[in-house]
Amino acid sequence: MFDEMITLKKLEIFLTFMKVGTLSEAANQLQLSSVSVHRAIHSLEEGLKCPLFRQEGRLLTPLPSARVLEERVTQVLNDLQDGITSTREVAGIYSNQFKLGALYSLTINTLPQLIAGLKRRKSDLNIELSLGSNSSLLSKLRNFELDVIIVSSEKTLEDDEFTSLPLFEDELMLAVSRDSSLAKQRSIKLETFQNENFVTLSSGFATAEDTKKVFQRASIQPNVVMEVGDIFSLMSMVSGNVGYAILPRRVEHVFDNKIKLLSIENMPDMKQHVVMVCLASRERDPRILNCIVECRHYARNHKR
Repeated sequence: MFDEMITLKKLEIFLTFMKVGTLSEAANQLQLSSVSVHRAIHSLEEGLKCPLFRQEGRLLTPLPSARVLEERVTQVLNDLQDGITSTREVAGIYSNQFKLGALYSLTINTLPQLIAGLKRRKSDLNIELSLGSNSSLLSKLRNFELDVIIVSSEKTLEDDEFTSLPLFEDELMLAVSRDSSLAKQRSIKLETFQNENFVTLSSGFATAEDTKKVFQRASIQPNVVMEVGDIFSLMSMVSGNVGYAILPRRVEHVFDNKIKLLSIENMPDMKQHVVMVCLASRERDPRILNCIVECRHYARNHKR
């Protein structure tokens, strides 16, 4: 075991002194007093139980033992730094790997802009994208499988466990096939759709939960004929006249030759709130800080 008088701090002071050669210059670089540097070196000698320097007036001249210690400690500290870096990278912290999670619907416009912005800020960033539902992405974030997620806001995110940043609000609309007679309209009253066929996303998706809220507001219980696992399959089902669907406006131009989105009357407050989320304990990670800055930039531009 090491003598308790031998510490990393004292070894760092020793290496700085060996590099610059004088107590005053070492003290200046370390922002310590010359007396503190001298005491640290003397304490190190006591811990090693051997002399490292010869006193010549006010100067300390290194002995061969000091040269040996300098070489070995430099190697040890470099190995320690490499070990710390490797440990953090395995844990996904302070590495060039950035794991981003998002809703399928955000791949249309939001994600390409955010990813391009992140790459401009840090060109060597290796971004790994995962798509899924609100619930699956939140679970992966909690388990440190993702660094940041872009999802729809929900009550869970109000917990102190998370740090969230609003990006934009999106209107919820009724999706109909271009073949439908309703496609000629610009808006509808959802109250008239009692017992009509609807297609929805599976449980856990933000749009699925929003659809339930819209139905409750309209006081209707439509006939849900199918649940699907992604928003693009949902739009395909609508275009094939399988049923209607509630969708956010941001997907409006994906299948605009096959489906049309109609405004829902009397529900101006029924919106989807898209937010960036990270664990509060990790928000100081430089990669996550970069993402926060880029998301703020995106949010400002989106409001214009």
